[in-house]
Amino acid sequence: MNEQPKVRTCLWFDDQALPAAEFYVSLMPGSRIDRVSRYPEGQDMYEPGRVLVVEFTLAGTPYQALNGGPHFTLDEAASISVSTEDQTETDRLWEALIADGGAESQCGWLKDRFGLSWQIVPKRSVELLSGPQAAKVWPALMQMKKIDIAGLEAAAKAPEGAMT
Repeated sequence: MNEQPKVRTCLWFDDQALPAAEFYVSLMPGSRIDRVSRYPEGQDMYEPGRVLVVEFTLAGTPYQALNGGPHFTLDEAASISVSTEDQTETDRLWEALIADGGAESQCGWLKDRFGLSWQIVPKRSVELLSGPQAAKVWPALMQMKKIDIAGLEAAAKAPEGAMT
């Protein structure tokens, strides 16, 4: 068995750790469920055999999902940021993550059906937002939910002072 990673992010779920992890690993290459731990006999919190922790790897990054009950919920204070290669990958991930009860937010942010926040960020958008044309690109980004690379490119090419 592989050595445990020294650091991994833990995501707290009420009772959907396994379905969430299975969904997440289905989205990206280099992803897998590594281990599922269950509540043991002889404890009083939850029924024995119920999923306790799911350790998984998402595109090479280790995570764990904990079924800890309703005491805490996921919110936008923490999110998974995914750097996408192109608009096709951006669109595919975006649509999968907002399906079945997810919700769009602004500037490449969304919440999936489990309540986890994601940032779906095309690599080209990072270049456009940090280059010399950034002042023209930022206003266009602020109008977007899902990031549209062509829209950002058009804003970058617009004459100074033009509205996009």
